[in-house]
Amino acid sequence: MAVRYQPSGSTAIEIAASVEAGVRTGELAAGDPLPAVRSLAAALGVSPATVARAYQTLRHRGIVDAAGRRGTRIRPRPPVAGPRSAPRPGPPPGGLDLSTGEPDRRLLPGLAGPLAEVARKLAGDGATAGYADAGVLPEVTALATERLAEVGLPPGALTLTSGALDGLERLLTSHLRPGDRVAVEDPGWADLLDLVAALGLTAVPMPVDDSGPTDAGLRQALTAGAAAVVVTTRAQNPTGAVLGPHRAAALRATLRSGPDVLLIEDDHAAELSDAAPQVLAGASRRWAFLRSASKPYGPDLRVAVLAGDEATVGRVVGRARIGAGWVSTVLQRLLAELWRDREVAATVAAAGTAYRHRRQTLRATLTRLGVASHGDSGLNVWIPVPDELHAVTTLHAAGYCVSPGSRHRLRSAPGIRVTVSSLDDPAVPALAAAIAQAATVGQVRTPAHRPGVGR
Repeated sequence: MAVRYQPSGSTAIEIAASVEAGVRTGELAAGDPLPAVRSLAAALGVSPATVARAYQTLRHRGIVDAAGRRGTRIRPRPPVAGPRSAPRPGPPPGGLDLSTGEPDRRLLPGLAGPLAEVARKLAGDGATAGYADAGVLPEVTALATERLAEVGLPPGALTLTSGALDGLERLLTSHLRPGDRVAVEDPGWADLLDLVAALGLTAVPMPVDDSGPTDAGLRQALTAGAAAVVVTTRAQNPTGAVLGPHRAAALRATLRSGPDVLLIEDDHAAELSDAAPQVLAGASRRWAFLRSASKPYGPDLRVAVLAGDEATVGRVVGRARIGAGWVSTVLQRLLAELWRDREVAATVAAAGTAYRHRRQTLRATLTRLGVASHGDSGLNVWIPVPDELHAVTTLHAAGYCVSPGSRHRLRSAPGIRVTVSSLDDPAVPALAAAIAQAATVGQVRTPAHRPGVGR
């Protein structure tokens, strides 16, 4: 791909700022390449070391990615605000967007009733919370504690954050410093990989199979000096992996015998998942367990429960006091109403059943066509392919937008992520046939228990 934007500047700081400006104005888009180090150095009349330092700064800030032989490119979601008018890439007219990772809006519980109940109670109370008395409402603490009791977490503390990613950021920034290493799943959640890069942290990949992060991968990450470990309990994004009891036991043993690290468990699917959670909490002195409300109740409900040991939660709460402060008590009241509403619980359970049916239907159809896939839980199916670019472009031409595996991978093998949340049965045969055609370049020989893992 030809380079469209020529950075400027005579120092590493100026060159990095020029690239960031290009992202803000929209002249540099996600995936756009930057000039090779030596060619840009020659064009600007500076040393290659100066350009290399600028590119290193941009990598640490999460703006660019080093893509090997493909050079240095703008990350899919750099932490720089671009033009709001820029459209999000999607399917061709009449096509299906299977790239979002979002729940099906048709299956979300209605908010009108719970909101009306919140309004009625607020009218009776006379006022919402003020600065002096804001925090986690006692009723929310009680309900969250009750809902987490099934998980078997050790004694600790509890707070709220504005979604899972906000909780992850607060945990990482309150415990780690730029340059520290974080063990992450590979393939893993693209937003987490972007967050780690944006915070100036170093991602250490842990290979993932259908039972979660491998024990060997965790051991290697700890040996490499990881100061924190992030594990998805179930519905792993993008592979749909579920942490199984045997794998959980092995990971607990490794964590207990290894160096002291911050253990973070992400249970983003929460009530939407039918897989029993296997937790690692307590295997490390410092631990946190995050459960978001976004998947079961709607992405706009920006609330997540963060449980953990007293010191870890205390750091998060202390840091929040000089930032956002607290999660709105109006949102807290709404979440409490949703948790107490039996009709809402039935709606969430029905949605979980629907997602399981859609995953299984697509995977069974792919199996009949000789295509390997993974997705035991959650909203996504991961499909190993030999050539991501070919697969994504072929599917786009057929009317489907999917997420390229490069957004989710560090060292693991190529693949594509298909979000099944909006995939109705009549659309499955044509989609599966298109995927089979898209995966015909080369041969994929990925064992069923190792989704896209490459060493």
